[in-house]
Amino acid sequence: MYVPLLQIGGTVAVIAALIAWTGPAVRWVRRRMERRRAVRCPAPDRRPLQVVAADLRRLARSLSLVPAGAPMARRRALVAAYDDVLVEAAALLEVPHELRTGPDGPVRDAERLRLVAQLEAAGLAVQG
Repeated sequence: MYVPLLQIGGTVAVIAALIAWTGPAVRWVRRRMERRRAVRCPAPDRRPLQVVAADLRRLARSLSLVPAGAPMARRRALVAAYDDVLVEAAALLEVPHELRTGPDGPVRDAERLRLVAQLEAAGLAVQG
């Protein structure tokens, strides 16, 4: 009489243990797979040059199409984004620039044009 009760109790205990350990086991396997994937395929630290070039062309087109009555904040935001992408492209192609150090106005505009010419000379299609 005691043996069948022990068998039932043992079976219930084993099933409960399996249910209790399923969550931690799944999490352990998932963490292990993520670590192996991170070692095998490290995330790139920079964006690809093709993506930067596409952003540069898109922002140049958006900047040239700003309507005359648009708010100045919109134009300044587009110019700031364009400058950021220009600096990123210059870093990828190792082109020296002083776009961040110059004051706003004609000096920065001239540096922006010089940097665009240098990037085109380095082989990047800026105007598309």
